[in-house]
Amino acid sequence: MSIKPMLLPDIGDFKSVDIIEIMVKVGDVIAVDDPLFVLESDKATMEIPSSMAGKIVDLKVKIGDKVNTGVLVADIEVDELAVVAKAVPAATPAPTVAAVASPAPVATSAPTVAPTASNDKPINAPVVGAKAHASPSVRAFARQLGVDLSLVVGTGVKGRISKDDVQGFVKGVMSGAKALPNTAGATGGMGIPAIKQPNFADFGDITSEPLSRIKKISGKHLHACWLNVPHVTQFDECDITEMEAFRSGLKEQAKARGVGVTPLIFVIKATIAALKKFPHVNASLSADGENLILKQYYHIGVAVDTPNGLMVPVIRDADKKSVWELAEALKELSQKARDGKLSPTDMSGATFSISSLGGIGGSQFTPIVNAPEVAILGVSKAKMQPVWNGAEFVPRLMMPFSMSYDHRVIDGAQGVKFTTYLGQMLTDIRQLLL
Repeated sequence: MSIKPMLLPDIGDFKSVDIIEIMVKVGDVIAVDDPLFVLESDKATMEIPSSMAGKIVDLKVKIGDKVNTGVLVADIEVDELAVVAKAVPAATPAPTVAAVASPAPVATSAPTVAPTASNDKPINAPVVGAKAHASPSVRAFARQLGVDLSLVVGTGVKGRISKDDVQGFVKGVMSGAKALPNTAGATGGMGIPAIKQPNFADFGDITSEPLSRIKKISGKHLHACWLNVPHVTQFDECDITEMEAFRSGLKEQAKARGVGVTPLIFVIKATIAALKKFPHVNASLSADGENLILKQYYHIGVAVDTPNGLMVPVIRDADKKSVWELAEALKELSQKARDGKLSPTDMSGATFSISSLGGIGGSQFTPIVNAPEVAILGVSKAKMQPVWNGAEFVPRLMMPFSMSYDHRVIDGAQGVKFTTYLGQMLTDIRQLLL
């Protein structure tokens, strides 16, 4: 046994080529021609085969590295008596799509795989979720269809995936015969091709600034929510003329208490009443999608705009709080959010969320459901409008709002019943006392 360096074979005129996939790991026992890496240039995708047989003891490269011909890519333990290293011709032409060299002649009495291999199954056996082994043309075909090859079982030699395997997987998903994994951070089980970006500097001056940590974290979560939840948005509006008159009458008391009573406080009150009438909106879908988890508590998440990005602190047991207590809780949580002092507890456990843009502007918008919640309310800026009362047009303060919901849990009829009831509560807040 000896450890020998494995160098990247001649890849022609390609320079500084990106490694986009590593198909082996330390400890793997490989044979000559087993795929090792996938390289991608602006002109071609190349699958690099092994020129040696043995056990990989160290990988010298990682995904994202730029490599050239002759670069050390791995150390491999070979059996001098059993394995004959493959020689790579110096004049190997540059591959256009994929280059797989032919193995050198091997003595008939010598096996091509080191006898130290003790795997119970073939190398690269077809296991769902394992590293996918497929030719560049098959990978390109899968990318066009948006298929994650790690979910496809290969039927070829050593688990190689063919175009037929990819097509069969797609047919199975479309027919419902194959279930996609239900993982929160996944893209729904099928990979979504990345959007290729040009070099923006080619078109003019640009600057770049990093996203805040909060935006990075919330962005990934929102992306997962958008991909995993079948969204439907119901738009509506309600007359809050009387509510606003009552709220204005509380200004002196609010000033004495050191809090502000915003329209959002009454929206929270009305929302809780609607959640109690329609309990499926105050629920979550079980991880297997077979059951609905109905919650007997009402923790309301409220989106807060901060210098570092959007945050959603949670008012716990909002149904047990008075108008003044809600105002105090909202003030405290909003300040903690802007100061960056929210704890994990302050931001967890919400059963329903509200995003209010009424203090900024806009007429309607589509909020993204904050999974595992099943619905979210979006409140927009109220404005005076002429409303027909049966005899004449009168000025009324109308507030537009919208609710996005998970269509697996809430159907259209339930959605509009919820928003209609919510509007009724806000139009006549005296009903909240009944």
